[in-house]
Amino acid sequence: MSKYKSKKIDYEGMTFDSKKELQHWIDLKQQEEQGIITDLKRQVEFELIPRQDHNGKFLYRAIKYTADMTYIKDGEYVVEDVKSKMTRKLPEYIMKKKLLYFTHNIILKEIV
Repeated sequence: MSKYKSKKIDYEGMTFDSKKELQHWIDLKQQEEQGIITDLKRQVEFELIPRQDHNGKFLYRAIKYTADMTYIKDGEYVVEDVKSKMTRKLPEYIMKKKLLYFTHNIILKEIV
C-alpha cells in the first residue's frame, strides 16, 4: 500500500497504482473496442526539461512526466492521469502538469 492508501493491482501482466486506475483502463479498452477511441496506450513518457550538461559534463538529469493513459478521440490527442483528491494537490504534480502544457501544449485531463 502506498502512502496515499492506494494498493497496486496486477491485471493482464500490467501493474496499476489503484483500483480506480485499473477500472478506468478497462473502461477505455471497451471504448477502443467500440471504436469510440483509438491508439490507447499506458505509461507514456513526456520529456519536460532535457538533460543538462555544462562544459561537456553532466549536470542535471532530464525531468519527465509519465501519463497514465493516452488515446485519440475525435481526432484529438488526449492525455489522462488518474489522481486522488490528495495527490492532485502535490506541488511536484502541479508543476509537471504545467510543464506538460508549456512544453507540449497538452492540457492534462485529470480523472478524480
